[in-house]
Amino acid sequence: MREYIKNSPVTLFFILTFIISWSGILIVAYQTGIPATTKQFDKLLPIAMIPYLLGPSIAGFIMIGLTKGKKGFSGLFKKLLKWRLGSSIYLIAIFIIPVLSFISLFILYQFSEVYIPDIVTTNDKTTLILSGLIYGIIGGGLLEELGWSGYATPKLREKYGVLKTGLIIGVFWGAWHFLPVFWGSGDSSGNLVLPKFLPGLFFHYAGLIPARILIVWLYDRSLSLIPPIIVHATLTAFTFFIFNISQVGVSLFIYYVLLAIGFWVFVALVKSKSLLKPRKIIK
Repeated sequence: MREYIKNSPVTLFFILTFIISWSGILIVAYQTGIPATTKQFDKLLPIAMIPYLLGPSIAGFIMIGLTKGKKGFSGLFKKLLKWRLGSSIYLIAIFIIPVLSFISLFILYQFSEVYIPDIVTTNDKTTLILSGLIYGIIGGGLLEELGWSGYATPKLREKYGVLKTGLIIGVFWGAWHFLPVFWGSGDSSGNLVLPKFLPGLFFHYAGLIPARILIVWLYDRSLSLIPPIIVHATLTAFTFFIFNISQVGVSLFIYYVLLAIGFWVFVALVKSKSLLKPRKIIK
């Protein structure tokens, strides 16, 4: 076991993340079946999501404890508090996802009014914004990034460049979303509804992989956990709450396609400017 931890620490991190995160869903799903009915999903989602969201951070803490001990936790804490960064880093971290989401919706709105976001159609805008930001900052940004960016990113960057590190974590990050999306894609009878399932499945690869590359790049530029947390928080808050559209099927799929293209274009732009060039030392 010691030899395995030494030789394959990131692999063990991913394994632990999936075991911890999916355990809650599988336990609940034993009672509801997969997919769950719409009523079951709405009722039991908060219970299943507690271990799900904690999975990356718990796995990261375990691996830091096994490989670096107190020194590793001290380093993680310092990265979490490192906030004196360049203004350009903050501007990109805060605005890149909302701007790309807005541009995508603006383009699509020229062809159909179904692309009016929830922030425009809802009567309770305050609740929508607050719920999106709270879930994004705590559930998405803080809890997840303590693992993805706090452990996996610096460990992979010891061996790989920014692009490959982002691709590796992005693939696992996308796969990590599979079970909850599949479990929550049932109708009132528990039958799989493909128009609900397929757009999310698509975006969790086509969209999250370039988003993860951007997150790794910002971590690489700052050596701080704050930019990754901000990007993840805005991704969750704006894509799935504030700028979400109340559609499924083809309309939602097209939105996700255009949004993913925007992410990849920005990655290509960053790469063309040689900003993905690896640093000499990443710890």
